[in-house]
Amino acid sequence: MGASLVPARVHRTHPILFSCVLAITVISLWCARHILHDAWTLATMPMIWPRHSKTFFLSAEVDGFDLTFANYSTDQVSAAPFEDRVPPVLHHISLGSGAAEHSKWASVRQSCIDIHPGWEAMIWTDETSDAFVAEHFPDLHDMWTTYRFPIQKVDALRYMVLYHYGGVILDMDLQCKRALGPLRRFEFVAPAAHPTGFSIGFMMASKRSEFVGKLVGNLRRYNKHWIWLPYPTVMFSTGCHYASTIHAFQSNRSELKILAGTKENPKLHNLNGPVSTPIFNHLGSSSWHSFDAAMITSVGRHLSWLLPFFLMGGVGGAFCVIRRTRRRRTGKAEQWAF
Repeated sequence: MGASLVPARVHRTHPILFSCVLAITVISLWCARHILHDAWTLATMPMIWPRHSKTFFLSAEVDGFDLTFANYSTDQVSAAPFEDRVPPVLHHISLGSGAAEHSKWASVRQSCIDIHPGWEAMIWTDETSDAFVAEHFPDLHDMWTTYRFPIQKVDALRYMVLYHYGGVILDMDLQCKRALGPLRRFEFVAPAAHPTGFSIGFMMASKRSEFVGKLVGNLRRYNKHWIWLPYPTVMFSTGCHYASTIHAFQSNRSELKILAGTKENPKLHNLNGPVSTPIFNHLGSSSWHSFDAAMITSVGRHLSWLLPFFLMGGVGGAFCVIRRTRRRRTGKAEQWAF
């Protein structure tokens, strides 16, 4: 008699507990759906990025564009006979404590101004940038002024000035070797980054570009302390990984051109470290990178083959938990069945 009552007692208790746990899990997932979605987009960007790359990677075959720039004059400031979609404006940013450091790059910046005669040259300082954000992006001003890391302010400002004015934005340590006129026929251009995505140290865009508007519009959504480490927080909230993620999930990327390289030299236009490309001498390095940069970069580089192991580990862990739970239930039933 006693043994026959046990299953009823066990089955009355566990469905209620299971239902409560399930309800709490569903509610938690619903409340965290936005951050989970954003984390998913950031994590999968390296795998999504190459899709349809032939449509947005600049090439001679698709765009009739000479990636070596050998067929273009060094002083060609216009895309003629094509329409100039990018306004003739040069932007440089010099904020915070880095402004004094940037003074040594004054001659480097001047090289870009000299090779683009007649173009407007704008330099953004703490005073001018704060007034600009307050006037044109008042809903983002509080967030912008309270960014945890100074480089986040620089990155966010890149997108804002590029959206409002259009033109070309350049890091202070980029020395121009030739005019950028041939690239002005595209709505958006940026150099490819290693191992994936694009670099935001150099970008060209038309005024009020829809894509650049999305880079500005998603800043608040991705403004989180990612993994509580400096490098991912910067990269995932405002940096190259953030911008590349927004690019990767656009429905049509054919007008958002990425300046990569040729089959012979795939890294022809990459701006990683001190390098010389057909259009720039990159004289500096990413000095803002913190101690965790190498670790995060390594994980990102190997994410494609690490992911299956993470998935297998997750499935294996779930199996062990389920098996252990069943054993506990069986053990309790045996204790009461006497």
